[in-house]
Amino acid sequence: MKSRPLNILCVSRYFKGSDMMKTLHHDGHKVYLVTITKLKDNPWPYDCIEEAYYLEENEEGKWNNDYLIEGMAYKMRTTKFDIFISLDDFDVENAALLREYFRIPGMGETTARYFRDKLAMRKKAREEGIPIPDFSDLFNDDDIHVFAEKVSPPWLIKPRGQASATGIQKIHSKEELWQALDKLGNNRHKFLIEKFAPGSVFHVDSLTFQGKIVFSVVSKYLDTPFEVAHSGGIFRSVTLEKGNPDEVALQKLNQKVMNAFGMEYSASHTEFIKGNEDGKYYFLETSSRVGGAHLSDMIEAATGINLWTEWAKIEVCTFLKRQYKLPKLQNKFGGIVVSLSRFEHPDTSSFTDKEIVWRLKKKHHIGFIVTSSDKEKIKELLDTYVERIKNEFHASMPAPDRPAN
Repeated sequence: MKSRPLNILCVSRYFKGSDMMKTLHHDGHKVYLVTITKLKDNPWPYDCIEEAYYLEENEEGKWNNDYLIEGMAYKMRTTKFDIFISLDDFDVENAALLREYFRIPGMGETTARYFRDKLAMRKKAREEGIPIPDFSDLFNDDDIHVFAEKVSPPWLIKPRGQASATGIQKIHSKEELWQALDKLGNNRHKFLIEKFAPGSVFHVDSLTFQGKIVFSVVSKYLDTPFEVAHSGGIFRSVTLEKGNPDEVALQKLNQKVMNAFGMEYSASHTEFIKGNEDGKYYFLETSSRVGGAHLSDMIEAATGINLWTEWAKIEVCTFLKRQYKLPKLQNKFGGIVVSLSRFEHPDTSSFTDKEIVWRLKKKHHIGFIVTSSDKEKIKELLDTYVERIKNEFHASMPAPDRPAN
């Protein structure tokens, strides 16, 4: 017996998730969108959306939760929603708030903090025996003094609620630390301090269903996100070979993180570092969403799996208590390179390699995704492209305090 169409609300303050909304619509469900007013004219798949609602952000880039709840309460007089989905890091709390308030199944506010609040996830990881760099909250002066005595610099001051490397400060001495904390003033409780651990940074992009990871790819950043954001670097990542020692170790550690944090079903993007000094793996952060920076496009090119599409199907299967089946995988290696460009519309026609499967079309940006069954070919191409981009196209700008919409 065919089930009724589900009413599904997608919450996003960033333009993303079109493939998810298209999939839900194609499968016969009704899609609704809540986003910010200034994204109204973005190319959302409006032909797949029943209704869209717009809210203004405050000076800190947040919504008024009372307005959000009041607006949804009014809409729910005539529309009974079945599923709330947050499409980005910055919407995890909003969707969890709505689920809790309107008693909709899914991730609640407590679990959501493990996938959003960098302090909550570190404390939970430490409780569960997951290796992490030394850290401290910034609530109490005495605790900060103890941390600074025990853990040698450099340190990183990180926002608890930002994404990627946004808002991170590198600190080299106690004097510099207290100057930075004074500058944060009454906002310092929104940050944490962590030991800076130089090493290789990896990301694991997964799909979880019924508490088990059903799809997972391990990739390596060729330049760390911190270096890219703060040193004007060029963003690159490559998928790792199955059975590679790093891949095997990080698959196990990623499953441990998902279990510890109570992940039942969703996409997730989790980052780890392999320390240069000891060769050990440390958890950095996680999120209950598809990875940004077009990493999902790289993964789809390498594996054939569209994370947005499959996440949509997992949400529906979970609600309807159906089994989910992952599509057949293809086994290629993928790589991505993305950079700011000093040209508004860079001419990339001179990049002619047959391995190119995607070109970034965005003002003042240049980027490519390449795939091949030869992992060495991927690395060779990315090395070549990064040098060409540096010499012919590259531009850089200071890291923002928070991401632009």
